Amino acid sequence: MSQTQPSIGEMLAATVPMVRTLNLEFVETSAERAVLRLPDQPDFHNHVAGPHAGAMFTLAESASGAVVLAAFAGQLHRAVPLAVRAEIAYKKLAKGPVTATAHLGRPAAEVVAELDAGERPEFPVRIEITREDGAVTGEMTIVWTLRPNAPGR
Repeated sequence: MSQTQPSIGEMLAATVPMVRTLNLEFVETSAERAVLRLPDQPDFHNHVAGPHAGAMFTLAESASGAVVLAAFAGQLHRAVPLAVRAEIAYKKLAKGPVTATAHLGRPAAEVVAELDAGERPEFPVRIEITREDGAVTGEMTIVWTLRPNAPGR
């Protein structure tokens, strides 16, 4: 029996039902960036036959969560990553499949140093949503925190 660790995509699909509902595809996940794809699915279209704004928000938020989990996997025993606030701008009409690419906005080591100092660090994750032709259809920033676990947990 294999003792391999589940991938970030497998972990998110198992623990976040919306990832499964939208059939999000994990293209790349590393501590530096995460790339997720939302297939073109008529059940999630809006009134102009493109992906619904809520589906694109979920795609981008999921990409940000994937990079956060990858970057801070070594801290999950002592802190829980939580989204604090988000801002999204829809730039162009999205049609067909769309891809979200998320990048940490601060070095992970800096965030961990704040956690080590007893603080509750906040850090941005920036996400671009693109169509297959490369056009940017949306930009999002999510501010995340690492909330330290309560003593004794």
